[in-house]
Amino acid sequence: MSIYLPIAELSVNVFILFGMGVAVGFLSGMFGVGGGFLMTPLLIFYNIPPAVAVATGANQIVASSVSGALAHFRCGTIDIKLGTVLLVGGIAGSGLGVMIFTILRNAGQLDLMIAILYVFFLGTIGSLMLVESLRARSRVKAGGGADTRRPGQHNWVHGLPFKMRFRKSKLYLSAIPVFAIGFLVGILVSVMGVGGGFIMVPALIYLLHVPTSVVIGTSLYQIIFVTAFTTILQSTTNHTVDMVLALILMVGGVIGAQFGAAVGQRLRGDQLRALLGLLVLSVALRLAFDLVVTPKDIFSLTAILVSGN
Repeated sequence: MSIYLPIAELSVNVFILFGMGVAVGFLSGMFGVGGGFLMTPLLIFYNIPPAVAVATGANQIVASSVSGALAHFRCGTIDIKLGTVLLVGGIAGSGLGVMIFTILRNAGQLDLMIAILYVFFLGTIGSLMLVESLRARSRVKAGGGADTRRPGQHNWVHGLPFKMRFRKSKLYLSAIPVFAIGFLVGILVSVMGVGGGFIMVPALIYLLHVPTSVVIGTSLYQIIFVTAFTTILQSTTNHTVDMVLALILMVGGVIGAQFGAAVGQRLRGDQLRALLGLLVLSVALRLAFDLVVTPKDIFSLTAILVSGN
């Protein structure tokens, strides 16, 4: 069954898009990520224009994140105070990100920059998470603990000023790195069409030592509001949000997120990190391949000058 997308200006199969929404929603609820790091490349692979894929992907993330966050809220695994500080930074970052998005689009470099950013961030984060999770599993087999990090364990970040107590996460640390993480995620949401969970989740776990069980729900809580704000800015500034496409993805995302949250509750932290690392790394490798491989159809566009004579 085909349907025409007015902003993307092409016909697509509804069931394929719905299946994308379900799959990404499942991963959102399971890993605490918005799923945009997967949704945006999938849409691009399906020939949706990158500018539309980025802006509309952020819209779909709102729905799947709300669904996943509600499931985690019922389980009591959301640190509202920590999520709110992340949210303040995210709102500020998303405003800057939309400006960068507009500049790159006007310069004709948006598509290339999106692909390069995805390969860099996903490749780096995926590799680090996979290596760490494999080491954790090795410690388990050797008779040690799966996780040598403890809530409250200090490093240089915890020596910064403007400290706050986050009781749910059992942490007492500066609001500066929390705000900075949110700010970076806000920029990525606007430029890359991601929820930012693939950056936020590892940063909160490895840099701030937030418990994995709390990180997932808190990440989804922050993602809801930042992506909603970004969607509004993209719609009013660049007019690249396709609501027909977004609606199909949102319905699938809401359904998938509920099942993903239930599965995520049954897995250990090191297992979740290993699966997320593999997923992130596989997407990065696929995008890197597209950057270097020679296209099947090679063509060029030549400007035609029309003389007034």
